[in-house]
Amino acid sequence: MSLPSSIRCQFPALQQEVNGRPLVYLDSAATSQKPQRVIDAVSNFYETSCANVNRGAYELGRRSTNLYEGARTLLQEFIGAEHSEEIIFTKGCTEAINLAANSWSAEYLEYEDVILVSEMEHHANIVPWQMAAERHGARVIPIPVTFDCEIDLDQFESLLREEPVKMVAVKHICNATGTINPIEQIATMAKEAGSAVMIDGAQGLAHQRVSVKDLPIDFYAMASHKAYGPMGIGALYGKREVLRELPPYQGGGDMIRAVSFEDTTYRKPPGRFEAGTQNPADAAGFAEALRFISEVGVEALHQHETEIRIAAEKMLQDAGADIVGSPKEKAGIISFVLPRIHPHDFSTFSDQLGAAIRTGHHCCMPLMSSLGLPGTARVSLAAYNSIEDLNVLIEAIESARRIFA
Repeated sequence: MSLPSSIRCQFPALQQEVNGRPLVYLDSAATSQKPQRVIDAVSNFYETSCANVNRGAYELGRRSTNLYEGARTLLQEFIGAEHSEEIIFTKGCTEAINLAANSWSAEYLEYEDVILVSEMEHHANIVPWQMAAERHGARVIPIPVTFDCEIDLDQFESLLREEPVKMVAVKHICNATGTINPIEQIATMAKEAGSAVMIDGAQGLAHQRVSVKDLPIDFYAMASHKAYGPMGIGALYGKREVLRELPPYQGGGDMIRAVSFEDTTYRKPPGRFEAGTQNPADAAGFAEALRFISEVGVEALHQHETEIRIAAEKMLQDAGADIVGSPKEKAGIISFVLPRIHPHDFSTFSDQLGAAIRTGHHCCMPLMSSLGLPGTARVSLAAYNSIEDLNVLIEAIESARRIFA
């Protein structure tokens, strides 16, 4: 596990102490820390290139536009999209899903149609579809999840056969349990039933090799800040032939071709979906984060996270923790409960030792309800984590158990 020794020093936030102890950051599924090069990219924009995108016919305007469109092209290549117009910048993964839900439903969703979402979905991939269904008189039906925290494919197949399904919306990787869903198989089944497909890729970008052109999907939503990039920017991939048929999500700014009080016409995608002032500073940071991931290697990141996850699960079980779910394919995310110790109480002990973990329902209340749990403690791993970090976690468990014994 040599990866963290060469990487941790690149993250300035990890060089600090918290409560008199070196910071141990174990909450990267919520947001990852940022390498110095990403921070520098954002800062450099404001120092040298601060101007609106596609507005000024002067040098700073050209720099800003080039940074913004260069980030779009880099993301297109990173996820294997065929056309740069298939990449729409948003302020995050949640907005990306809302954009797809609003624009797609306005064009295609009808009364009594069905939208399938899995029980393990993040609220951001449930609520927008509920809102769309309410507007159009459609229905949202959950796809059951097994006790191992995997999507029940037999139940999914039955729902596709029995219901008038228009959209299937599932996540790539579960932020609560680390389950890596078989999105190609799920999407193929959905397409064979005549359904559109949305994949919530919030956890996928930094942890899995993604090639959207090889997947039978319509949309893939992404978040920069969970992939070593800045907060405030994300993206939606949409298949070109799908985007060209959709109405805009918001109005104003550079999404128009011409405006009059008699009629307004819109730009072709992606401009049609990028209303208002764009965010070239964070786009530059997003691009730098993608370069960082590419240089380290997605495969190397996944191998490191797998090795340290396996070590963490054994250490947690030896310390008396019960791990939630046992999916066949899993990313570096572990949910666990400690007998007789509430997750929120445990987080207090871990914080006292400088360890940042997440507790609660992880924006997955339906999943927790299906598992009969009020919440869990969660450890989520990244390139900068090490065995030494896990030792601090176990120290916190031992400290908590002494008090609650």
